Amino acid sequence: MDLDGRTFVGVSNAADGDVGSDTVFDYHQEDDLVWAEYAGGSVRRGFLVGTRAGDGLSFRYSHLDRAGETAGGACTSRIEVLGDGRVRLHETWAWESRAGTGRSVVEEVGRRP
Repeated sequence: MDLDGRTFVGVSNAADGDVGSDTVFDYHQEDDLVWAEYAGGSVRRGFLVGTRAGDGLSFRYSHLDRAGETAGGACTSRIEVLGDGRVRLHETWAWESRAGTGRSVVEEVGRRP
């Protein structure tokens, strides 16, 4: 199971986070390299890049919000495969560009064939 071609949306997030249910992530994976583009809600455009080891991800993220401010940080995620085959990511993140840390959940939209 890899993340390539999977689309995720925000399910829950800490108050300090910018990702919400309107934020859509398009993930890509080549071997241990993982990256994604994301946008929606308060995020105008964002990118993440990092690595995968087993069921864990470690990456940096950077985005531009609707107010024109840039923000970035670091995140680790744990991959959970749901009973219907979709993927849920349990994330622990910390801003590097401003104060704040938190936990969030993003979940795959739809079911892969």
